[in-house]
Amino acid sequence: MTTDVPENLPATQAVTNGSPCPSCPLCRAPDSQWWHRRKHREYWCCPACRLVFVGADQQISPAAEKAEYDKHRNDISDSGYRTFLTRPWRAVCDRVPTGSRGLDFGCGPGPALASMFAEAGYRVALYDLFYYPDSSVLTGHYHFICLTEVIEHLANPADVLSGLWRQLEAGGWLVIQTQRVRDREAFAHWRYVDDPTHIAFYAEATFAWLAEYLGAQHWELADRDVVAIQK
Repeated sequence: MTTDVPENLPATQAVTNGSPCPSCPLCRAPDSQWWHRRKHREYWCCPACRLVFVGADQQISPAAEKAEYDKHRNDISDSGYRTFLTRPWRAVCDRVPTGSRGLDFGCGPGPALASMFAEAGYRVALYDLFYYPDSSVLTGHYHFICLTEVIEHLANPADVLSGLWRQLEAGGWLVIQTQRVRDREAFAHWRYVDDPTHIAFYAEATFAWLAEYLGAQHWELADRDVVAIQK
């Protein structure tokens, strides 16, 4: 099974629904190619970093985005939710010593992951644009930063990830949980795409590009949907 977007994308139209091909929001390359259409949304693939994304003109408003998040029931004490978060939790615990400082970026209304870290002896700050909008935590420095089911929601991932990278201490870890693009055929039937708040989709090659862009000393696939990048 391939884990990457094919190198040779088919020739595509230069304009879709009257809009020119958008630039990639991650690497800024101007020559993104049409990839897929579903429910009146166009998906583009960047041939440079392999990000698949939705153009800015077809993204939902912040109010509509929050309304979608408000439907989630991510309670701190929910055992099923905590089990789901075990993979990024373990990725940190295996790499970062107890007592270290961390940031749960995009923690949502029920920051269960931060609670799990606190129980294990870590100190974790919270940030979420809608639920924990304390921007002062974005000036601190951390031994690890987690983005759990967050990166696929970012309209400007280059700016956000570069900023978070600057907050990491040397040797620190950026731990990202998101489902990965396998190939174009799988993408066409992927339920992950149906969420209207999901606007950016990452292949294994995208994370390889990101690690090089950030100047990481090391990166690895920590689990089936978890990537760990070391500063």
